[in-house]
Amino acid sequence: MDVLIVGAGPTGLTLGIDLARRGVEALVVERAGELFPGSRGKGIQPRTQEVFDDLGVLDAVLAASGPYPHRMIWKEGERLGEEPLFEAAAPDEGAPYTEPRMIPQWRTQEILYARLVELGGRVAFGRGVTGLTQDADGVCVEFADGTTVRARYVVAADGGRSVVRRALGVGMTGEAVDPAPFVVADVRVRGLDRNHWHAFPQDDGSALALCPLAGTDEFQLAARLPQGAAPDLSLDGVRKLVAAYSHLGAEDVTQMRWASDFRPRAALADRFRAGRVFLAGDAAHVHSPAGGQGLNTSVQDAYNLGWKLGAVLRDGARQTLLGTYEEERRANAGAMLELSTGVHRGAVRRGGATVQLGLGYRESSLSVETRTAPDGLRAGDRAPDGTVAGVRLFDAFRGPHWTLLGAATAPAAGIRALPSAPGSYGPGVFLVRPDGYVGWAGETADGLGAYLARVGL
Repeated sequence: MDVLIVGAGPTGLTLGIDLARRGVEALVVERAGELFPGSRGKGIQPRTQEVFDDLGVLDAVLAASGPYPHRMIWKEGERLGEEPLFEAAAPDEGAPYTEPRMIPQWRTQEILYARLVELGGRVAFGRGVTGLTQDADGVCVEFADGTTVRARYVVAADGGRSVVRRALGVGMTGEAVDPAPFVVADVRVRGLDRNHWHAFPQDDGSALALCPLAGTDEFQLAARLPQGAAPDLSLDGVRKLVAAYSHLGAEDVTQMRWASDFRPRAALADRFRAGRVFLAGDAAHVHSPAGGQGLNTSVQDAYNLGWKLGAVLRDGARQTLLGTYEEERRANAGAMLELSTGVHRGAVRRGGATVQLGLGYRESSLSVETRTAPDGLRAGDRAPDGTVAGVRLFDAFRGPHWTLLGAATAPAAGIRALPSAPGSYGPGVFLVRPDGYVGWAGETADGLGAYLARVGL
């Protein structure tokens, strides 16, 4: 087997999709007997919408999601007023998606799972990993039922308490973001409109929020409890919580589908790779839920790693390409951890930074800028949408290939060429990576061959 992916959350399913469309033999294994049942990571940022566009799931995500509602503040049963959660930004040609979409995580995973199966991929449920060993040629993964699977590479996408990360002995460095315990649950509630994210702040700093989940008749309950409080995750406990914090009665909570408790923490794995094993998603970085960065950063880990594994396993690229995964994604995840912690503590407002359109890899060894005075877009930047010769760029980018803007012919297999770049790119020739970032930029195509040879194309 080429790749074993441990964990069928958004990270593992995204990676499975990307590898399946590249013809890489991969298996996703999941300890649980089914997909995750809760709403937990419910925000899909604009950059992740672009990723989902490429992977063929955006239409389904948009159909099942909705815009973020305004927050309605309540005090002693009275409405004090409403406020937007995000700074609005108008779409333009380069960024057609500018606002986050709300969709419960369980629904996102259903959509990703359906796409994986459509592409011929598969998930083995009820397969809990207990350990692994590796050598120069592959990794042997051990399961709770006594069986083993050998793969050329393994990707740990098994969450913040990752069994694989611990088996590797990779540590995580981090801090508590908030000392208070939190409760999150999916509930049905009477007596609240579904047009607002209802917030019930308390004088002691504790709070309750009830957010309508798009495409369902449920609300996501999120509560910050007083320090030292013991969370009660039973239906009766959640009913008491709602009655204590809001004007609603306990009987107004008519059903609970899922509940969990946590203490917000920010942590970053000391390494994202150990030999032939890679860490991705929550196994590599743990975020506060504030600002909606965790799931999105995780999906983009998978998107970054997928094309690199495909290039090495199927296209003959050099093994050194895999080393750029940790180089690029660990720095990116660290920046997102700072951002989500800042949002949680009220130091950063949700807006331009949280939509993740400005993230890039200018400092990466894969980003080569040969122009003497680049103006605007540079190597390492996200490649904006636009139109060239009647072709929409996001349509041209879609698929597991590179795209060359500013050349009449492709210099190698696996590259699609368009004769020019949009004016918004500025002057030059641009080679766009399979994950939608500019890998190489030059005034002419001179030097492009050397870059392709270094990458192994």
